[in-house]
Amino acid sequence: MSESLKLLTPVQVGRYELRNRIVMAPLTRNRATGPDNIPNDLNVLYYQQRASAGLIITEASQISPQGQGYPLTPGIHSPEQVEGWKPIVQAVHDRGGCIFLQLWHVGRISHPSLQPDGALPVAPSAIQPAGMAATFQGEQPFVTPRALETEEIAGIVEDYRRAAENALAAGFDGVEVHGANGYLIDQFLQDGTNQRSDRYGGSFENRSRFLREVLDAVISVWGSDRVGLRLSPWGQFNDMRDSDPVGLFSYVAQMLNPYNLAYLHWIEPRWDKAEESPEFNQMATPVFRSLYNGPVIAAGGYSRSTAEAAIASGAADLVAFGRLYISNPDLVERFALDAPLNPYDRNTFYGGDEHGYTDYPSLEAASV
Repeated sequence: MSESLKLLTPVQVGRYELRNRIVMAPLTRNRATGPDNIPNDLNVLYYQQRASAGLIITEASQISPQGQGYPLTPGIHSPEQVEGWKPIVQAVHDRGGCIFLQLWHVGRISHPSLQPDGALPVAPSAIQPAGMAATFQGEQPFVTPRALETEEIAGIVEDYRRAAENALAAGFDGVEVHGANGYLIDQFLQDGTNQRSDRYGGSFENRSRFLREVLDAVISVWGSDRVGLRLSPWGQFNDMRDSDPVGLFSYVAQMLNPYNLAYLHWIEPRWDKAEESPEFNQMATPVFRSLYNGPVIAAGGYSRSTAEAAIASGAADLVAFGRLYISNPDLVERFALDAPLNPYDRNTFYGGDEHGYTDYPSLEAASV
């Protein structure tokens, strides 16, 4: 076993000392039980298999029916959903793991067929995203969302607070606020999607107001040392863009320091793309690390070697793995032994049954 591997060393994150620096990234898998989006027994096994991670961040979970943007994604807004999450949390805890729930509102990245009463999705501004929405009827073009009225925004902040209370009731160790990947918080932050003229639009301060209000609401439930935040400064997913991403996210990074969050989770350009194309070469952690004082999780196509280098250089404190965790439930053990990794099957990423979900072999099973 690689005793000197820095990825395997403990690290303090908020109030928790994690046993290693390997994080299971939040991964949408579309395997909740419909139509009420309730976690189920198959989800229990999936997370239990991966409990040796220093930290598990669950798949994004909508804070309200309005927050849903994809079929069969779990929610955290109903009593039945809370009850569905409880055995998942217990299964991870029984194996000594730590698990945070990711809080999610997709904003404009939805479709009327997924919204209560067939309503339009909501967003900071009525700007239609390019691309296709995933629906129960297959892919359909995104629609132009409805711009939120100023007085409506407080209600969505309250939805975050109630969802945070539900996560606490389900037994989670903490929550991560999803502020990345072109969903509602990110839509408020970036001027390509926020053209408001009220107190939520215009300046960096105004565009980050919704994020601050959400953090304040969630922290009122959990305390800051059990709350993380995920951001994607260079993210173009879901048709995102900003005229000054370095300026915007430099402001946000410094704004977050007084919050004393458990961690800040940066999504990098994917390492494999960075190696192929110069346009992906600017990494988030070197740009913003000096501006943010707390623990940093980096994510974005890392391998064992590139993750170890990021930890050793001080660029990140922990590294999150997504696709590798899909196909390697015992990723920690494989990294420790520098063992071969199972290849992943993209065809089974979204939706389906146990195939490509809970049937990837562990090293122990493969040796039998």
